[in-house]
Amino acid sequence: MRGRQANHDRLRGAQGMKATQRDFAAIAPRAAREARLFLFCGPDESGAERAAEQIAALLPERGERIELAGGELRRDPVRLGDEARSLSLFGDARHLWVRAQGEELCESLEILLGGEVAPAPVLIIATALTDKSRTAKLLAARGDALVAMFYPPELRAASNTVRQMATAAGLVVNDEIAERIARAAGLDANVAAAELTKLALYCDAAPERPRAVDAEALDAIGTRTEEDGYMPLVNTVLVGAVGQLSDELRRMRQVGLDPVGLLLAFERRAAQLAALAARLGPAGDVRKLIEAEKAARRVFWKDERDLVRQLGIWRGHRLERLLARLMALHRALLANNHSAGLLLSHALAEITRAAAQARRGKPTTYPTR
Repeated sequence: MRGRQANHDRLRGAQGMKATQRDFAAIAPRAAREARLFLFCGPDESGAERAAEQIAALLPERGERIELAGGELRRDPVRLGDEARSLSLFGDARHLWVRAQGEELCESLEILLGGEVAPAPVLIIATALTDKSRTAKLLAARGDALVAMFYPPELRAASNTVRQMATAAGLVVNDEIAERIARAAGLDANVAAAELTKLALYCDAAPERPRAVDAEALDAIGTRTEEDGYMPLVNTVLVGAVGQLSDELRRMRQVGLDPVGLLLAFERRAAQLAALAARLGPAGDVRKLIEAEKAARRVFWKDERDLVRQLGIWRGHRLERLLARLMALHRALLANNHSAGLLLSHALAEITRAAAQARRGKPTTYPTR
């Protein structure tokens, strides 16, 4: 304990560790050894969740997990420090697992960071935040902290992840099947893992008993693809197709699309547009960029037309405001799950009108709340 406290004192005020999904695997072992405070943020919820689980598995003294909600800590900001410096019932190690929706932990963290005793590891999952948020800045100047930012993966990266998980499950998948699973899962690794588990059972596969997966097997167990679910509504909204919106919202209610899952599909597309806009620059050719991305298999050919139209609308300040709006909407849905469908419908109508105005070259009245 004395050695841990000395290390804690030495690291206060030092440069904090930062990571993205690209370098997280390389940084994770060192972070688990040296850091006590971890923030997993960014719009890729499944990526942040998996990263937190990896850190928890690597902790030298993992012990008991204490789960806390950001809302609880906002109401009782002292509790985080109390829990982080308390011993478990039998004096064993413990770590804290905190889920937050926004900047609701700032006061709790300030109290925790002002303490003199090194805390138990605190893992914070706050996917509505970014590495530029106030919460992230509180940790960035500390050598005993890690701030990890996760963006939704591109199609190629998601397909590679699917192949790795398939191999671990005893499944042999080619590039086409891996890409199809990745797209059907909305590039969400957790959803893809669930599909692979069903495939392994269907094919009677195991690591010691590999089985090849063909399109027939995938059709037999596969869930509805994005084309059948979220993406028609996502594309309708982001291209400003006001006349089609009511039909799509009606379909959302009839089919029973999950509001949070649908919003995650919007967040993934918005993050994809942000990545493409960064490559495009202020004076690039949208069509040439999308053609090049398609040739590099970072863009699926079925998405080409929609991405060209959407990238013509959502760039610069307008795209920044869209990303901020989606993040605020995510927090609102989680806080008001009983009226999530109604909140989402109103917000999508606003975004659709803003896209239509931008497409016609009119000043946008897109709301920033």
